[in-house]
Amino acid sequence: MRTMRRPGSYVCGIDAAMDVIGGKWKVLILWALHERPHRFGALRRELPGVTEKVLTAQLRELELDGIVNREVHDEVPPRVEYSLTPLGVSLNEALASLGAWGRENILGHVPHH
Repeated sequence: MRTMRRPGSYVCGIDAAMDVIGGKWKVLILWALHERPHRFGALRRELPGVTEKVLTAQLRELELDGIVNREVHDEVPPRVEYSLTPLGVSLNEALASLGAWGRENILGHVPHH
């Protein structure tokens, strides 16, 4: 896992966590990978609107932070699969409460258990 991005400038744990998941796509990437590992193309199809360039950059950052694992299978053509690391799984578990809050308070849906 990479060292802190902004050494000494975090005010609290939420600030540090938001630095890891900041941006429009990272939490959506995490949620998609929560379901199952994905190849790049499948992940891109699950996230309508994300460009190839942005998805690549976001996946690289998540990989550097130890959240996402990038596995290259020795095949022809090469097959690359993305999955959550144990740290990524624990981050998704932490985000579940935030998702429940959004469903209840913003979307107006009954919580799912």
